[in-house]
Amino acid sequence: MVITSKSNPLVKKYASLKEKKFRKEYSLFLVEGYKMVKEVLSSPYSVEDVIVSSDYSGEKYVSDAIEVSPQVFSYLSDERTPQGILAVVRIPENRLSAPKSSCLLLDQIQDPGNMGTIIRTANAAGYREIYLIGCSDPYSPKSVRSAMSGLFFTTLYFGEREEVLSALKEYEILCADMDGENIFTFQVPEKFALAIGNEGNGISKEVFSSASHTVRIPMESTAESLNAGVSAGIAMYVLKSNTFKKI
Repeated sequence: MVITSKSNPLVKKYASLKEKKFRKEYSLFLVEGYKMVKEVLSSPYSVEDVIVSSDYSGEKYVSDAIEVSPQVFSYLSDERTPQGILAVVRIPENRLSAPKSSCLLLDQIQDPGNMGTIIRTANAAGYREIYLIGCSDPYSPKSVRSAMSGLFFTTLYFGEREEVLSALKEYEILCADMDGENIFTFQVPEKFALAIGNEGNGISKEVFSSASHTVRIPMESTAESLNAGVSAGIAMYVLKSNTFKKI
C-alpha cells in the first residue's frame, strides 16, 4: 500500500524530525539518499524504517520498506532533489566515558556544515570518539549530509564542560590556537584530545585553561584564519602523521 496523505500519523512524525526538538523528543533522525541509506544499514546504528517514493527504481535494501507517493516523499525530504529513499535512524545513547584512544573535543561548533565536515574527516583520520560541548546538532539534516558515513562509524559524547573535561583527565588537551606551537614541529603526546573551538570566539576559557599545549597551523601573512572544518582536518592529519606513514 502506498501512503498518499501528508496527514498520515507516521508521515507527520517522521517529517517533524527535520526539527531539532522532535529529533530530541523521539531520539530519531533522517538519513537520505541511496548511498547513505546503504551505509547506515551496514553500520552499528539502528534503523527504524526505510521509506521509498513510489517512483523510486533503485535498490530498497530491505523487504519491508514503506512506500509513499512522490508528493509525500518530498514532504519528508530535506533535499532539493530527493533521491527517493531515506532511512529513519535511532540516535544512539552513548554514556559519557573516557576515550579509548586519541580523540576530538568540539567546543561550541555552531555551523552544521562544519560539524559534518569535522565528523567526516575524524572518521577518515581515525578519531573514533568525539566529545561535544554546546555544539550544533550533529543529527540535523545538513550535518548528516556533510558528515556522510563518518557519522555512522564514530561515537559522539555530549556533556557539560566539567563533565567532558573530567572524562578526558587522562589525556593531554591540545587547543588549536593562533598563538600556539607550530603543529608541524610539535612533539605529539601519546594520548591527546584535539580541541576545536567556536567559529567566531574560539575555544572557551574553561577548555583553554585545561589545555596542556596549544598548536597552530602556520599561514601566510595575507591570511587571517582558516575555516573551522578545514583547520580541524589539517590538524587531525598532522597529529596522526606517523600513523599514516604505515598505510
